[in-house]
Amino acid sequence: MPKNSKVTQREHSSEHVTESVADLLAHQEPVDYKRSVLNVAGETWDKQKEGDEDLDAENRPAWNSKLQYILAQIGYSVGLGNVWRFPYLCQKNGGGAYLVPYLVLLIIIGLPLFFLELAVGQRIRRGSIGVWNYICPRLGGIGYASCLVCFFVGLYYNVIIGWSIFYFFKSFQYPLPWSECPIVKNGSVAVVETECERSSATTYFWYRETLDISNSISESGGLNWKMTLCLLVAWSLVGLAMIKGIQSSGKVMYFSSLFPYLVLVCFLVRGLLLRGAVDGIMHMFTPKLDKMLDPQVWREAATQVFFALGLGFGGVIAFSSYNKQDNNCHFDATLVSFINFFTSVLATLVVFAVLGFKANIMNEKCVVENAEKILGYLNTNVLSHDLIPPHVNFSHLTAKDYNEMYRVIMTVKEGHFKELGLDACLLEDELNKSVQGTGLAFIAFTEAMTHFPASPFWSVMFFLMLINLGLGSMIGTMSGITTPIIDTFKVRKEVFTVGCCIFAFVVGLIFVQRSGNYFVTMFDDYSATLPLTVVVILENIAVAWIYGTKKFMQELTEMLGFRPYQFYYYTWKYVSPICMAVLMTASIIQLGVSPPGYSAWIREEAAEKFLFYPTWAMAILISLIILASLPLPLVFILRQFHLVSDGSNALSVTYKKGRMMKDISNLEDNDETRFILSKVPSETPSPMPTHRSYLGPGSNSPMEMSSAPNGRYGSGYLLASTPESEL
Repeated sequence: MPKNSKVTQREHSSEHVTESVADLLAHQEPVDYKRSVLNVAGETWDKQKEGDEDLDAENRPAWNSKLQYILAQIGYSVGLGNVWRFPYLCQKNGGGAYLVPYLVLLIIIGLPLFFLELAVGQRIRRGSIGVWNYICPRLGGIGYASCLVCFFVGLYYNVIIGWSIFYFFKSFQYPLPWSECPIVKNGSVAVVETECERSSATTYFWYRETLDISNSISESGGLNWKMTLCLLVAWSLVGLAMIKGIQSSGKVMYFSSLFPYLVLVCFLVRGLLLRGAVDGIMHMFTPKLDKMLDPQVWREAATQVFFALGLGFGGVIAFSSYNKQDNNCHFDATLVSFINFFTSVLATLVVFAVLGFKANIMNEKCVVENAEKILGYLNTNVLSHDLIPPHVNFSHLTAKDYNEMYRVIMTVKEGHFKELGLDACLLEDELNKSVQGTGLAFIAFTEAMTHFPASPFWSVMFFLMLINLGLGSMIGTMSGITTPIIDTFKVRKEVFTVGCCIFAFVVGLIFVQRSGNYFVTMFDDYSATLPLTVVVILENIAVAWIYGTKKFMQELTEMLGFRPYQFYYYTWKYVSPICMAVLMTASIIQLGVSPPGYSAWIREEAAEKFLFYPTWAMAILISLIILASLPLPLVFILRQFHLVSDGSNALSVTYKKGRMMKDISNLEDNDETRFILSKVPSETPSPMPTHRSYLGPGSNSPMEMSSAPNGRYGSGYLLASTPESEL
């Protein structure tokens, strides 16, 4: 040993030795295990392969700026559900009172789990498959399950973008094509289309002109060529946005994430200037406090929080994997979570301002129609003129006057009142009509816009907003598929993206047949809810209980430069798993209690009717849930019984001086980390590795070596660590 080495100097010194093994090793050159005597696995050193691994780690794509990344996460998490699902849940579950359980669950479930996904993606810098293979190989099925769910959701979600594209192009005409019922010729007589007359112009346009829907899911009816073309355009947009990875999708996000906010603000300003807008907003935010005690309200709030942030899909992990290691992902999680919440509130204001205006229009129409009935009864002496208050003027009849007249007639004609067929025409009844999803966007909102001045302009803006909201979410959803697959299997990005879009378009043709809307409902209700809940529970368990919450918090401290609040420790370890388990149980009970069915549009009745799924559709429904969940037990069994490699029998770790490329992922608190970082001589064991028998090439229990963090950017070495397969 050289005379000037630290160890030699210590031998001749009377100083008390207090330095740890890590301090001694920190001055040594990094060890390349493949070229050292510690390579007991019998691997041959491949210089080219090692260089490729280094290059892959160094040249991983990165966001051009923090703003681009934040906009991508916002574009992914803020989607169509914020516009047409959240307002409906608010109205249904107590108005302003619903915001309380939603905000509470956002803080104790949404924010911690969103932060967890951002942190693991940024720390490991891989897609969902690579992340969960790294943290716990036996739970590696989490990544594959996420990819499958992303695929199922992407299939039908892009169909909704296709519908929006159809309405967008139809909006460039005046009057709007859904503002009036079409006239058909019956011989020499022109009459209004019966189906439209019995429903409404917007309802008819949606079900007949757009979807040309069949009477049930069993009646296929063939492809709807208009929707097929729109679906092709939608997948082309997604493919073009995704083909270069974040280099192309990141640029798209500048527009697709910001434009919806511009439209929402414009609609809010315009909506507040409309007559009746205040009625809608007051109705929306008047709290019904008794609803807060209903468990169903909390279940629906938890489900909305869960899906609003895109948890479990893999898109959050994929986006964060392109960040730098020292990015403050805690700030990102908090910012995106609350922007998502405030966007939902903004969208709710817009929706109910417009629906308040629509309710006033419909109420006035109701008053006029029923006033004509009363005049007819007066002229035929069915009703006496004495029943009409003297101040009532039928030529300028107000809702207040009609309600007074209605109550008088109902009191006097109590025994025969139902035969008169008069409606109460209450504004409250119009506002209480719950609409969500496609019913809100393509029927209720479009009907309201027909009464706007310059209605084509507002229609173009609205559907362009829906296209951008959908596109932002689709980019995140597709990233949940492409990023992990490209990372794991090293396929060409462009080829895989194009192939994936083409395959999805072909499979998605099931949604553009005449019965396609019923399949959209099936996939929306059953393909993601239960599998994703299980996925997120296992993600939480993998990090908090298998990897270790304490160690994860320590790694976050090293990565972020500060220690996250203890709040996250307790939510990850106890609160979130329990809440998610309760949500999963409630979802299973809900599936069992609610009969699987769908709302079918019956052409002859011009009305919706609830139908049960036939046997073959039930088989598809169950298969969706099983198929999405299948990777979880399958990967566990294959790796538990060593039928496939779990990555523990071949170490592929790249060491660089001053930098850790990979570290041990399953050590307990009292493990080699303490051995290396110890500063007390009595606690420092011998630096020599524990003796283990040489088991020869191909052994399932080779000696492994990994780096351990020594400070934020330090490097250290763990010798003779226990193989992951034996833990």
